[in-house]
Amino acid sequence: MASDRPGAAETAGRIPPGQRLVHGWPVSHYGPVPRFRPERWNLRVFGATASGATHEWAFDDLATLPHVTVLADLHCASGPTSTGHEWYGIPAATVLDLVPPAAGVTHVMAWAEYGFSANLRLADFTSPQTLMATHHDGEPLTAEHGFPLRLVVPHLYGYKSPKWLRGIEYMTADRRGFWEERGYHNIADAWKQQRWSYQEAEDDGPTPATP
Repeated sequence: MASDRPGAAETAGRIPPGQRLVHGWPVSHYGPVPRFRPERWNLRVFGATASGATHEWAFDDLATLPHVTVLADLHCASGPTSTGHEWYGIPAATVLDLVPPAAGVTHVMAWAEYGFSANLRLADFTSPQTLMATHHDGEPLTAEHGFPLRLVVPHLYGYKSPKWLRGIEYMTADRRGFWEERGYHNIADAWKQQRWSYQEAEDDGPTPATP
């Protein structure tokens, strides 16, 4: 049966240096798949908000927010790249429109289930292709791939796109997230092969990564 994923000719120039094309969509995450309880679920925006208050959306509120479709590839820092993903969800920049940050906010921390976290520069979070996805290829995300909400930051390595998103923290100074504290690059630009903390320039990270 023919695949609907792009072939080699179509992906020329789309695979970052050091990556290899893989077919399908491998499941990769740290820890167990969380159980979804819609009555307890919410998405929080907190930290350095302009008002100083925390804002929350319940699960049913997600449907009332603006949605877009983004076509993008996924790049894993260990080398695999899968192409042709169709994401549907809420533009990440919408969060800043609905819950304005305080002056001086430069980064966000994306928080997921079990306390998992990924730090992002504000410019990466508000990129036009960054979104909080609810669907993939026309279907709701599966639990293994992040249902009900997954952050997708296509130009960065996959550890910056946490599954099971639960919160966005506004920060006026950078702070390393889960994998960044464990030796992964603080910025993670796939096109610059920013995989490991030892590759960081002086201004790439807030503090040296934990060995």
